[in-house]
Amino acid sequence: MSGLVVVDKPAGITSHDVVARVRRLAGTRKVGHAGTLDPMATGVLVLGLNRATRLLGHLTLTDKRYDATIRLGVTTTTDDAEGEVVETCPTDDLTEDAVREALTAFRGEIEQVPSAVSAVKVDGQRAYARVRAGEEVDLPSRRVTIHALEVTDVRLPDLDISVHCSSGTYIRAVARDLGAALSVGGHLTVLRRTSVGPFDLSRARTLDELGENLSITPIADAARATFPALDLDDAQSSDVRVGRRLDLHLAGPTALFAPDGEFLAIYGPREGDARALAVFV
Repeated sequence: MSGLVVVDKPAGITSHDVVARVRRLAGTRKVGHAGTLDPMATGVLVLGLNRATRLLGHLTLTDKRYDATIRLGVTTTTDDAEGEVVETCPTDDLTEDAVREALTAFRGEIEQVPSAVSAVKVDGQRAYARVRAGEEVDLPSRRVTIHALEVTDVRLPDLDISVHCSSGTYIRAVARDLGAALSVGGHLTVLRRTSVGPFDLSRARTLDELGENLSITPIADAARATFPALDLDDAQSSDVRVGRRLDLHLAGPTALFAPDGEFLAIYGPREGDARALAVFV
């Protein structure tokens, strides 16, 4: 039983809590997730079971979509509602036009400093663990892409946004940086992930629903949904089964299938050939 389980994570529990619940439901220890959601966040959390856990490292490279609520005028230690308030600032002079204008700087390729309590590793340890231990954490900026950022409602000091972004983008950091740009501070109060790659809320199930019926997307279907697919002949399939390189031109990571439809591997381009990223047989 290898495949993906798409969970609609509730607020108030960690991604690890979700993994533990699905381990019990599936009767296997081999469960992992693609892309952590904070305890306050809800929405799409993609889990891999058994052999499909090896897909997860590739799934985290896909685009993601979020709906979020930002509160301006309040800065917190975590850049979201779970942290302690460190500063407040009046927002009476803020206008909707000013907020919308400030948000234009957050579209496209941007340099973003992750939140100090993010899961980014610093010298082998998660940044949030160092912060909770009382350390000062100074994370370098990274280049991320925000493909689209739509303002869906403004009721100052709150505003709602929908974001389509690259993996590694922190919506908490958008809230923090928007508040800084407006000189009033800001933090995230609501975050709901609506999709990870091709897996959206229409395919997600709550933990209660999964308790009644553990809905698993088979690993072959998951691979076809996530990557470009290529059907091989018998000779190529034999080479792939032992991880040999292929004389093929691939544009990027590609799911390879045997003539009978069996999912074999993920291959990618390297030095003019196609070489194995992960073999599943």
